[in-house]
Amino acid sequence: MSTPRPPQPAKLVVGFLLKDKKRLPVLAAELEERFGPVTLVSPWMPFSYTAYYETEMGAPLFRRVLAFRDLVAQDGLARIKRATNAIEQAHMVEGRRCVNIDPGYLLLARFVLATGKNYSHRIYIGEGIYAELTLVFERGAFRPLPWTYPDYASEEVRSLLRDLRREHLAAGEAERVTSCG
Repeated sequence: MSTPRPPQPAKLVVGFLLKDKKRLPVLAAELEERFGPVTLVSPWMPFSYTAYYETEMGAPLFRRVLAFRDLVAQDGLARIKRATNAIEQAHMVEGRRCVNIDPGYLLLARFVLATGKNYSHRIYIGEGIYAELTLVFERGAFRPLPWTYPDYASEEVRSLLRDLRREHLAAGEAERVTSCG
């Protein structure tokens, strides 16, 4: 018999996909109001893996990843995704999104993203949101899975998450937990 235990808090990691880089400070400030200070900002990464977002958002597109100081409860991921969806909606121009915001969390063993899209490898977590196991940590590195988005499978993002994991491990897992929106 397994004994239920409370899950460890997780490191909130949020990916932004946008054309206009000048929009990021306002978007990041809105997330900081809800989830606390940002402790990591990745370099800008060109996003050329798919043209899926270009019709709505234009081109060229760029990815940037932020990580937050305060840990979050794993069961708050659906509320976090709903909050980021509301921010996307609030910043729409002429009915089109200017930004795609991908919230997820990092634990020592995995990286999980939230999505509103159902698929066979995604697990429903409530509020119309699904969780996707995006990367697993094994043999000293984050490893992509067959369905991992190409930008998250890139060495640049996996290296960033590996460094973030190392900091998370050094800080210990008993840090502050914020509310989830």
